Amino acid sequence: MIRVMQRAGAILTVILAGCVTPPAAELALCPAQSPCPVCLVCPAPPAPEPPRASLFEVSRFADLPGWTEDEMADTLGALRASCARLRNQPAWRDTCAAAASAIAGSLRQFFEERLLPWRVAASDGNTEGLVTGYYEPLLRGSRTRQGAYRVPLYAPPDDLLVIDLAAINPELRNLRLRGRIEGRRVVPYFSRSEIDRGAAPVSGKELAWVDDAIEAFFLQIQGSGRIHFDNGDTLRLGYADQNGHPYVSIGRTLIERGELQVSEASMQGIQAWARANPARLPELLAQNPSYVFFRELPRQLSDPAMGPPGAMGAALTPQRSIAVDPRYIPLGVPVFLATSMPGKSEPLRRLVFAQDTGGAIRGAVRADFFWGFGAEAGSQAGRMRQQGRMWVLWPKGSQPPDK
Repeated sequence: MIRVMQRAGAILTVILAGCVTPPAAELALCPAQSPCPVCLVCPAPPAPEPPRASLFEVSRFADLPGWTEDEMADTLGALRASCARLRNQPAWRDTCAAAASAIAGSLRQFFEERLLPWRVAASDGNTEGLVTGYYEPLLRGSRTRQGAYRVPLYAPPDDLLVIDLAAINPELRNLRLRGRIEGRRVVPYFSRSEIDRGAAPVSGKELAWVDDAIEAFFLQIQGSGRIHFDNGDTLRLGYADQNGHPYVSIGRTLIERGELQVSEASMQGIQAWARANPARLPELLAQNPSYVFFRELPRQLSDPAMGPPGAMGAALTPQRSIAVDPRYIPLGVPVFLATSMPGKSEPLRRLVFAQDTGGAIRGAVRADFFWGFGAEAGSQAGRMRQQGRMWVLWPKGSQPPDK
C-alpha cells in the first residue's frame, strides 16, 4: 500500500509540476490502451491473467447445510435494509419490491421462490475460507481530558487527503489511497506512532477521551463503539476514515516474539498481555501503523437495539450482518454462511447479509460476522477464527457478477 501511495504521489507531482519521464515503477499506473495523460511513455499491455476457477457456481437450497433449520424471522429488517441499495439494480428490482410486503414467518419460502444459491470459491477453487467476528464495544470516557481519561479518539484531520485512482486508471476504481501534501509532493499520511507522538495536526479533533489504550486500539479495529460518560450520557462513534497504512496484527507480533501462544492470541489474550505489560504497550501498538478516525453518529442512528451503520449506511443487524470484500461479494446481497461457533465445532449456519467491509477482510471466501453490542458479543467476536463456506443468494434468471 505504501509503495502504491508513493506511486500515486509521484503521478500527482507530475500533474502539478509538468510532465517528466517517471521512474519505471510509476509506469505500471499508465493506461496501456489510451493516450498518456501523465506519463511520457506507456508500457506494453499487461499479460492476460491466468485462467482461474469461476467465482460463483450455481447450487440448490438442498446443498446448503442447515438451510431448513435457520429461524429467519429476524432477517426481514436486514433484507429491507439491503434492498435500499439493491432495488435500483435490474436483477433485484422485483425481489426488493416484493420484500416491502413480505411476512417474517414465510421468508424461507420467499427466498426459495425468488432466489438461487451460488457457491462462492476463491481464485484457486477453494470453497473454504476464514470467518472472524467483530462487535460494538462499550468504553468509559469523557468529552474532555481529565482524570483517568487520557487516551484520545479523533475525528479525521484536515490535512488527510483521499486519492481516488480511478481518475488515472479505471481498473483501480476500488483503490483509494490516503496521504498528505508535503511541499509539492503527495506523501503517505502519518503512521500510528507518528500520530501518537504528535506529528499529525489532530489537536482539536478529539471526540472523546477514554481510560484504556488497549480498549481504544480494539475500538479502532472494530470500527465503531459506544462511549459511556460519568454523567450517564452515551456517545456513539462510527468509522469515518483511516490513515491509509496497512493493518498489522499485534497478535501475530506477540506470537512471533514468543510472548503468546497461537491459542492465546485472541482479543482477550492480547488485552491480558497489555494489562500485564503497560510500559511495553505503546511499542507494541506502534507495530500496527494503521490508524482509524471516527465520527459522532447522529441520535437518529443511535437505536440501541441495532448495530452501527455499516459500509452501506444502514444499521447492522446483530448476528445477521457480515463484512465482506466488495471486490468479490456485492454489498447488500444475502449470503448463506456455514461455519462454527467460536473455538468450537458446534455449527453456526445461517442467512446473513453482506452489509459491511473491513480493512482486514480480503478475498472471496472471507467474512467478518457481526455479533452485536456488549461484553458477551465481544467475548464471541474475540475468539472467532473459524473456517467457513459461503453461498450468495441471487435472483433467478440472472447470476452474480463473476469479477
